[in-house]
Amino acid sequence: MRHSVSVNDSPSDRRRFPRLAAPLYARPARLRRVDWQQQQVLDASLGGVRIYADEKFSEKIPLELDLFLKDGTELSCVARVAWMKELPAGAVARYEVGLAFTDASPAMLDQLKTVLIPEDEGSADSP
Repeated sequence: MRHSVSVNDSPSDRRRFPRLAAPLYARPARLRRVDWQQQQVLDASLGGVRIYADEKFSEKIPLELDLFLKDGTELSCVARVAWMKELPAGAVARYEVGLAFTDASPAMLDQLKTVLIPEDEGSADSP
């Protein structure tokens, strides 16, 4: 099934675990680029993450994701671009990008759960 990327539409936020305390490093799968900067995750769920990016990612090229947890643990998986939103000039980045996990092991997801904050617990920045 082919998923389309909408440049202007963000999906509604229906996540059970919307926040993640870990920086995210993303790169095209099977390609190693040493010049990539770590991308801070804006929010996350067990299904994927949302980041800012200056590069326009292709929906056809899978992204290899490395999540670096506060305790030094590194989690890896593969994701696809679920949606992209072009941001206005002067914004923190050129794009807001939703990435959906496509190859996350059960063990990786179990570890990811340890750093996600359940939505019903709220947070200091919640209204």
